Amino acid sequence: MIVFRLVREKFSSTLSGRGAALRGARWNSIGVELIYTAGNRSLAMAEVAVHLTLASLPSDYLMMAIWIPDDLKVIDLSINDLPDNWNAFPHPLSTQRIGNAFVMDAKCAVLKIPSVVTSGDFNYLINPKHPDFHCITVESLERFPFDRRLFKS
Repeated sequence: MIVFRLVREKFSSTLSGRGAALRGARWNSIGVELIYTAGNRSLAMAEVAVHLTLASLPSDYLMMAIWIPDDLKVIDLSINDLPDNWNAFPHPLSTQRIGNAFVMDAKCAVLKIPSVVTSGDFNYLINPKHPDFHCITVESLERFPFDRRLFKS
């Protein structure tokens, strides 16, 4: 399976969860490394775009295609598996507890979860501390300029 991640060029040399660990996010607390990826390019873009404005639009984004071997186990969470407020903004602590437990339990390297941004699409969270992480590879990096019309007022 190929998943996608939109990254700034200066962070594209390695696949790590350090950025997420520095700030925390919907599915991880500060200090917990987790790699956020999307099931398609459009979702990867949407997941980043919700945090940007035209004034803050960087020009150095790259689309990273990441190969996850088909034989790696993936935990698949549906909306029914999540707390009622899983998609609230700001994100609830309950979703961070789910992601933290996924990382700490280390039952598998990948967690499939519904996207908050695009209903019906899925994100794939990767645990960089899992023993199978070495099997996951970056397949390609391509320039990804945002269409400025997305940020038109």
